[in-house]
Amino acid sequence: MGNQLIWNEQYNIGVDIIDKEHRKLFGILNKLFDFRQQDEKSRWSCREAVKFFREHALRHFADEEAYMESNGYAGLEAHKRIHKDFRERTLPALEKELGKKKYAEDSVDHFIGVCAGWLIGHTLVEDHAIVSGESIKQWENLLPEEEQAVMGQTIAGLLHTMFRMDAKLISGCYGGEKFGEGVYYRLIYRSKENKRWEFFLVFEEKLISGMIGSVMDIPSAAVGIMRMHVEEYVVRQFVERVKGHFPSFGWSETAEEQRLTYEQFHRVFEKRSPQFSLLFDTGKGYFAYCMAADTLPEGDGAMAITENAMAEAEKYLHGGEQGEGTVGRKKKLLVVDDSDFILRMMQELLCGDYEVVTAKSGLSTIRGITLDRPDLILLDYEMPVCNGNQVLEMIRSEKEFADIPVIFLTNRVDRESVRKVLALKPEGYLSKSLPPESIKRNIDQFFKKEKTS
Repeated sequence: MGNQLIWNEQYNIGVDIIDKEHRKLFGILNKLFDFRQQDEKSRWSCREAVKFFREHALRHFADEEAYMESNGYAGLEAHKRIHKDFRERTLPALEKELGKKKYAEDSVDHFIGVCAGWLIGHTLVEDHAIVSGESIKQWENLLPEEEQAVMGQTIAGLLHTMFRMDAKLISGCYGGEKFGEGVYYRLIYRSKENKRWEFFLVFEEKLISGMIGSVMDIPSAAVGIMRMHVEEYVVRQFVERVKGHFPSFGWSETAEEQRLTYEQFHRVFEKRSPQFSLLFDTGKGYFAYCMAADTLPEGDGAMAITENAMAEAEKYLHGGEQGEGTVGRKKKLLVVDDSDFILRMMQELLCGDYEVVTAKSGLSTIRGITLDRPDLILLDYEMPVCNGNQVLEMIRSEKEFADIPVIFLTNRVDRESVRKVLALKPEGYLSKSLPPESIKRNIDQFFKKEKTS
């Protein structure tokens, strides 16, 4: 990394309040270059500069959003989502790394590199779109935040399973920023319908070295042809694992595989509109996973589920009243969620051992129960219009439905949210952020308890 960031006039968008704040943020990052020495005074200066950067960034986001709203800018919601991602994911993760490493030079360089890359990319693309009136093409196919969270934790789970790395998602809108010396791979697949799928995997140099050491018995510092072959092996194996979570996409063999320079990667990536564009901190280096498609096959979803700290969940699961079962038939599950992504994931996860039907609203839930009584209802707690609480009240208000066991599905696992869920007296609750085997195991255990009660 160089010793300063150079302000370029092309970063100006012509709106004084926005341009002044951009220059201020650049200036703060430049100050950080001077505070990387490992003495107490420098560490204190770094901490203060980082706090100053955060305060100015948050103020800038608020001013920028107010300006866009006053002008009726059509891309406001997409812009706000990008700001939110940086504010709630990227900055906190970078600050946590700084604190953990006591503002060591490499952690300060990470902070500067990610923030500068994000700021430059965001200014040149999204911020310039404000004055041009253009839509933000790069992010128009980005999937909803719930799907992003599920995929993010799925990738983190694979990194842990394959390489014993505890990765943390730090951005759901990775824009191709350079965060150090990296290795860039692009894999292209085609479905049976000739749909084009592209995977971009970006490894920080020190990360891929560590990964290679864990895959094959060669020195981490190995170079040359052998090193490149092993990198290709790691990338293919990782993508194959990801593909395993999306069997209904119907990919064929790899159509094309490329190792790119950063310049080549950036030229290709800036023209793509990804569904997922995720940046992780593995604790051993940064990793980005991006997936783009020309057209998603109709009705496809991802059979991916997140892994999260949810060890306390099982204590809240209680056996319910036994449903009307018939020996030899599969138990029937009604899964209720407003997300097609979640419904498809749950259906593919459970259909081997259970008969699974789905519903997307409170009304369709009642209709489904009336037409075909389930043995268990898995009910989304956070649905819009008619939420899980209201749906549960409707179910319990009907005498013939009142004894159907209900388990809530929720994204929220904080203590207060858990308390609210349990106050409704369902048979239990499951976090959507549990790994798939835990979801399945909890449902299996529910029916085992029901059978012996």
